[in-house]
Amino acid sequence: MNDVRIKIAMQSGTTAGIAVAKNLEAAGRADKSAWPAKLGWSLAGWTIFVLAWHLVTLHNKISDIPTPMQTWAALAEILEQGVLWKNVVASVFRVAWGFAIAALVGIPLGILMGWYPLSRKLLNPVVQGLRPISPIAWLPIAVTLFGGSDWLIDASDKSAIFLIFLSSFFPIVTATTAAVATIERKFLRSAANFGVTGLDLFRRVILPAAMPQILTGLRLALGIAWVVVVAAEMLGVSSGLGFQVNDARNMLRNDWVTAAMVIIALIGLALDYGISSITSATLARRGVDQR
Repeated sequence: MNDVRIKIAMQSGTTAGIAVAKNLEAAGRADKSAWPAKLGWSLAGWTIFVLAWHLVTLHNKISDIPTPMQTWAALAEILEQGVLWKNVVASVFRVAWGFAIAALVGIPLGILMGWYPLSRKLLNPVVQGLRPISPIAWLPIAVTLFGGSDWLIDASDKSAIFLIFLSSFFPIVTATTAAVATIERKFLRSAANFGVTGLDLFRRVILPAAMPQILTGLRLALGIAWVVVVAAEMLGVSSGLGFQVNDARNMLRNDWVTAAMVIIALIGLALDYGISSITSATLARRGVDQR
């Protein structure tokens, strides 16, 4: 995106255009040179965390809070048993379905609420009233709704997916509503002056203007969904990382608990990095730079 802007600025032939091109080139070089520094700071932060963990748990036993080395040994043991990947796949499967359904429902509903004040007045009190309820509190209702249905997927999977849907839906619909409702009037007036209406208005004005906030809502929702799936799996299923944590706790194997926590953290980081990269690429294609 910067390369295109630099070419346009240089082709203008003006002093201001050349100055803009030089500034963009400098910004691009700064972004590229910042990566090693960011990686270095990240590694330093994790090193400090692991060192502090080691010092606090230095003389602990496995039944206490395990040390980093005990956790590493437990992780190797779990990998050797072959159950870890099955539980990882189960958790990611539930999050993917719940998050996808929440996005498919929440984004259109948020656009509707943000664009039409009457729908916002009607639906927003309901959304905001249900939003503070913990997804885990819905577990008895989820079991009642899906407990006897094994069509397509297992009933326990449906209950977990339902809880993940609820945890993701409210951040998505709230962010989308706010994004559409707060679009600057100057964009809408400019579109009206050029005769842009209907689907063209949505595609060329509303969606690009609301996109940054919608993507932020999706990122927050995915993080919440990953937290909720672990909690949901500790209560009513027989697979997944949450089940693995609960099973290890029942066997008094705290080293297995912390090993599972490490896997949960790594997958959470990977999911956040993935959606953050998608967000940055999408915004860059639309000409929006992030600091």
